[in-house]
Amino acid sequence: MKLDILVFAAHPDDAELACGGTIAKYVAMGKKIGIVDLTQGELSSRGDVPTRKKETENSSKILGITIRENLLYRDGFFEIDEQHLLGIIKKIRKYQPELILCNAIKDRHPDHSRAGELVARANFLSGLLKIESLEGMEKQKSWRARKLFHYIQEQYVEPSFVVDISNFIEQKIDSIRAFESQFYKSDATNEPKTKISSEDYIDFIIARSKEMGNQCNFEYAEGFSCNTIIGVDNIFDIH
Repeated sequence: MKLDILVFAAHPDDAELACGGTIAKYVAMGKKIGIVDLTQGELSSRGDVPTRKKETENSSKILGITIRENLLYRDGFFEIDEQHLLGIIKKIRKYQPELILCNAIKDRHPDHSRAGELVARANFLSGLLKIESLEGMEKQKSWRARKLFHYIQEQYVEPSFVVDISNFIEQKIDSIRAFESQFYKSDATNEPKTKISSEDYIDFIIARSKEMGNQCNFEYAEGFSCNTIIGVDNIFDIH
């Protein structure tokens, strides 16, 4: 199955928090989009693996994505090495995406920037003919996405561009709230308090979307960074 966009995320809910609106927007446009989570988020202070799995399924339905997989890498302990690179390469070659979205180039959680670098390196290596990988018993063809963009997470990064998600902000927030164990609930009095479980954390996500949209006169937007030059066909399409 070929995908238009393949999203990689260090933890379940990373994609929803950072680019859920972009995912929803392009699903609505008929694009095939998949998410591959690297870990199960098993080190999270709240919830457990079975709960996170069910929440991930619910969020995926809200976004309307085509596929969602989990590589079962160790939360907090995956590294940029041959084993982990090959796992990513296999998914890139399996789904042959035109675009890849992945974790931020820097962020508060060290897994995020490490995942961003891991996926970026894997995408380059995935295009090399002499690196062999198998899907079942069949040899995979080399494939490199045309562009790879890092979504922006909690720590502010100057975006290379932003995507207007004004019509999809509610769907984004709904997909985030599907992870009930992770975010604020008034009756979760016995759960440990975390930064993202604070009562105003969703307000921060909405405010960040407003901030990203402000300079381009969008009501809400999501930001992305990249280390390559972006070409445009028509300069009048630039906001």
